[in-house]
Amino acid sequence: MSEATVDFEKLCPDKKGLKRDLKSRHLMMISVGGTIGTGLFLGSGQTISQAGPFGAILGYAVGGIVMLLVLLSLAELSTAMPISGSFQSYASRFISPGAGFTTGWLYWVNWATCIAADFTAAGIIANNWFPEIPVWVWCAAFAIGLAVLNLISVKNYGEAEFWFAGIKVTAIIGFIIFGAALMFGVVGNEGAIGLSNFNIGPDIFPNGFFAVFLSMIAVVYSFQGAELVGIAAAECEDPGKNVPRVIKGVTFRIILFYVIAIFVLAATIPWQEAGVLESPFAHVFSRTGMPFAHTLMSAVVLTSALSAGNSALYACSRLLWSMSKENLAPSWLGKLNSNGVPFNGVLITLALAGLSLLTQVYAADTVYLWLMSSTGLTGCLIWIIIAWCQINFRKEYQKLGGKLSDLIFRTPMYPIVPILTIILNFAIIFSLYFDETQHIVLYAGTVVVAGIYLYYCLFHNKKKDITSQSSAN
Repeated sequence: MSEATVDFEKLCPDKKGLKRDLKSRHLMMISVGGTIGTGLFLGSGQTISQAGPFGAILGYAVGGIVMLLVLLSLAELSTAMPISGSFQSYASRFISPGAGFTTGWLYWVNWATCIAADFTAAGIIANNWFPEIPVWVWCAAFAIGLAVLNLISVKNYGEAEFWFAGIKVTAIIGFIIFGAALMFGVVGNEGAIGLSNFNIGPDIFPNGFFAVFLSMIAVVYSFQGAELVGIAAAECEDPGKNVPRVIKGVTFRIILFYVIAIFVLAATIPWQEAGVLESPFAHVFSRTGMPFAHTLMSAVVLTSALSAGNSALYACSRLLWSMSKENLAPSWLGKLNSNGVPFNGVLITLALAGLSLLTQVYAADTVYLWLMSSTGLTGCLIWIIIAWCQINFRKEYQKLGGKLSDLIFRTPMYPIVPILTIILNFAIIFSLYFDETQHIVLYAGTVVVAGIYLYYCLFHNKKKDITSQSSAN
């Protein structure tokens, strides 16, 4: 058995039907676009205010390392088995069908609800420009537009996301250049600011080091979405070659963009003021003397919201399609249109997003916020699942006689990387316990996860047993 070559197709079979029309540049920007979003453009000011300048930089550096560890585990799985459903399918195969069921539906509910938030953010910005058109009309228009992009073909989706993400990357690079110029007094009327906003000395962490720990759930939430590269790998040309290259490249770029952008923000905005700014990026741009700075950044945030919604719609539809093939979702979600796109998955995801929009209007303080509060927790749980799957995959692969040299990509420093990934993500989840304002995140997330798993145990698993008995008779 030691000389045998493990058949990955038999180890974790792929589901046939999707087309491999995504190029490496699409894959790169899908991951970048899914990660760089409103969490950076709008939420970074609050992190600086909570953790302080050095604390925010440290937090985002640690968050980037956690993301790197996750992607290193995902790279081994995705290159060996580039299948639709990615970590959801891996969870079904290498943990249990119940874990796969919970992972898939949890991720779907999480991202479908986030789509509603993305549409709302984009709709509010568009309404500020054209107040005569209601926000809900803009939301409907954006939903139709993204649905068309996703339904035509995966190549169209990839091309749209390439340009959406490109705008965000350009904005961040521009911000870093203009912000650095503001620091050195090259632009603006404030003179050289330098590093005067940093507390160098005993008060390097103005709210204490523990505040940095408490800010990590928001920081890690900003990095979530990078795992979309695993889902997109199933529709990528030559995944064995492109996926490792994209994961290495995207990790470096995301960490670099985030850490440098946060450094410039912390240097140009006093930490006491950062938390009350609606858009810290727009605030810095306006101080450089750039005309229409606020309008420009509003356009970037709108693009960012649509990019995140576009990626979420893609991920949700593929997850539903994958789960239908594993009998973890209704069979009608497994139908493809003539372009090889799971159209029912796209439509049902938009339907849930629409319901979420309604709850935002009619029950903003209950159902909608209750669902949204579990977003950061969900991301950490998914990252834990990815690392867990990689550990179990490696064990089974070697048990079957597989040679490590046959793996296209090997997670370095195994098993330290996946084990450290699990420990760090559990620590971030545990941080919610110490922040009273975040208790709802912990409680809501726990209830949602337990509810999905209990449904599988009580109803779905029982239904599967009944079907098996009927077939035997």
